[in-house]
Amino acid sequence: MPARDTTRTAAILRNRHNTGGYTVTGLAERIREVAPEQIRRELPSRRDLERTIRGHEAGEHSVGPRYRLLYALAYGTTEDELFAPSESEQSGRGSHQGTDTPHDWDEMERRRLLLAALGLGAGTFASSGEAVRQLLDLAVDSESRSIDDWVMTCVDQLHGLRTRPPLQVRESLSVELLALHRQLKTTRDKDVPELHRIAAALSTLHANVLTRLGEHGPALQWWRTAKAAADASGYLDVRMMVRTEEAGFGLYGQRDLRTVFRLVNAAERLAGDRPSFWKADLSGTRAKALSLLGRHDEAQRALHLFVHYDGTDGRASVFPTLWTFDQPHFAESWVYGGAGKEAEAGRAREIVLSHNRPGEYLYMTNVKLHAARCTIVNGGIDEGARMAAGILDALPIPYRSQLITETGKAVLGTIPGEKRTRPAVREFAELLVKTAPAPNALPTA
Repeated sequence: MPARDTTRTAAILRNRHNTGGYTVTGLAERIREVAPEQIRRELPSRRDLERTIRGHEAGEHSVGPRYRLLYALAYGTTEDELFAPSESEQSGRGSHQGTDTPHDWDEMERRRLLLAALGLGAGTFASSGEAVRQLLDLAVDSESRSIDDWVMTCVDQLHGLRTRPPLQVRESLSVELLALHRQLKTTRDKDVPELHRIAAALSTLHANVLTRLGEHGPALQWWRTAKAAADASGYLDVRMMVRTEEAGFGLYGQRDLRTVFRLVNAAERLAGDRPSFWKADLSGTRAKALSLLGRHDEAQRALHLFVHYDGTDGRASVFPTLWTFDQPHFAESWVYGGAGKEAEAGRAREIVLSHNRPGEYLYMTNVKLHAARCTIVNGGIDEGARMAAGILDALPIPYRSQLITETGKAVLGTIPGEKRTRPAVREFAELLVKTAPAPNALPTA
């Protein structure tokens, strides 16, 4: 790195440090906290890390790709935003943008670190030659995609999320995120807000898949990334989409329920005072959380707003296929099943099952688990436990995501403690432990 660039980077880091409220020790601890696990293992001791920070801020040595990534993560931003050139520097460079060639060793290192930040190791792609092909294609093809192409990418990744094991989806999605990162680095026109919209959508899907794999720490970091991208886009619907998804996924063991309520309340304030689809959707999340707490009357009142909202705003404004018609009925199955209302839960369940789309399995599995919970609530403990065990046992292990096992835990949690020694209940509990998310399990051919 030229001396002038080192001096400029040092000034940026000093300024950010002075305004960020960290001591050098605090910044070192923050870097360790946010570093992806693979990178964290390679970091020096805290004292040496503090010396490195001081050296960077003094301009004594350049900041390589590893530390550029870590500083961006620590300050809750991106590399491009943290180290962005000023307007005068941009004009001095002219209109030419770098070609980002794969022969640049710094760029190769940056991609390796990005893979680590995505939660991927060097052996991640060993099981799939297609993923390796995609990475090679990314390295040699510099052509940017149109916004329409990126929207189609979102649709394809969402379809994969609904029909394939989570680990396979993470593999494919990670390649797309790398491609988007590359295009964002070289885009300086009206497409930037649209690409931030795409970044928010793909980051949301990545947080989704990490949640399904039970990798909650990385998932929480990706929710933050998704919100930052959504806010940068300037689109209220995109900001609301990320926040409603974040609150909803918090119900599956990712957060305590008080935090879920706080997320719902904060998102409602962002939505404003007028009725909207997003506020109705958030009311559905509140209903599910209240159901898990056993506050069934309150849950049903919150559910009513979600099920009976008749507006059309927001549903397809981010990308098509995000909204599906059976989502309110899935919420009904959850809430009425938890309250022991067989008839209402059964009607909702049949609607969801009749809306079955080829290959989709999450809703179909969980509404059946809702039925088992309803049976237990109404006194059929052995019958409900056997139902739930049969549902899990019939699902191949790679598909048993956190969203399914947490629903199974809710079924088990309905059974009073003194009844859990029954053979049928013990068998279900043992199966539930064995069926916890297996992020490294891919289906065999």
